[in-house]
Amino acid sequence: MIIDSHQHFWKLDLPFEYGWLREPKHAPICRDFLPNDLQAHLSETGVNRSVFVQTQHNVEENRWALKLADSNSFLAGVVGWVDLASEHCEEQLSEFLQHPKFVGVRHVTQDEPDENFIVRPEVVRGLKVLQKHQVPFDLLFYVQHLRHAPTLAEMLPELPMVIDHLSKPRIKAQEIKSWQSDLMNAAKSPNVFCKLSGMVTEADWQNWKPQDLKPYVETALEAFGAERCMFGSDWPVCELAGTYRQVYDALTDVLGPITLTERENIFCNTAKRFYRLKLE
Repeated sequence: MIIDSHQHFWKLDLPFEYGWLREPKHAPICRDFLPNDLQAHLSETGVNRSVFVQTQHNVEENRWALKLADSNSFLAGVVGWVDLASEHCEEQLSEFLQHPKFVGVRHVTQDEPDENFIVRPEVVRGLKVLQKHQVPFDLLFYVQHLRHAPTLAEMLPELPMVIDHLSKPRIKAQEIKSWQSDLMNAAKSPNVFCKLSGMVTEADWQNWKPQDLKPYVETALEAFGAERCMFGSDWPVCELAGTYRQVYDALTDVLGPITLTERENIFCNTAKRFYRLKLE
């Protein structure tokens, strides 16, 4: 069993905010990407299941994605969105907890103008609602936000959290030191996990090679161990820099001769355990 812990779908005629896709640099992925498009890549690489991750601050996307999950058995889970800062957060969450494939929540923290958004009191109140219901939370950070992970882990010790895309280290510039220190600090908290995802789009889109990713993957594995790391494709965003197959092969190449247990954790068991996936 291989699980892709991080992929997206979008359909441009839906009433959602896809403004970022209209930017010229994103032209190659400014089209519909739906389950049939992904299924071909999964079959080619031998990936069995995937987890959809939100793109919208809109509960309607949750409803749309859960319908896709109902009709596509390879979709093992949906990481959706609720308004963490709202007094109605728990009410929103309760609707989606009725669905067995609603497995987590994410907020696009990286795009918030306030770098301290995620530790605002009203947002932490919402995160405490997730903790109460044991709903995992995806931390979509840039490097400058990573310092908040230990703070959140201390305030919310029972909330499972995962750092998406290693917090987007500056791979193209080969910068590692400050990011490395902050990632190591985040990993000291046992409820914080890490996705080995989103790296190729932080590298040189045209000229990256697997070795460019190696120092960052090695740091994550040293910090978290394979039991808290999970593979994610970040498809179709990854298509800006490489195909699904290239992303999968690059991680396999960089990992090298790891043990069977480590491989099973990274490519299946960590995601299954973190999101409490119900796999048939």
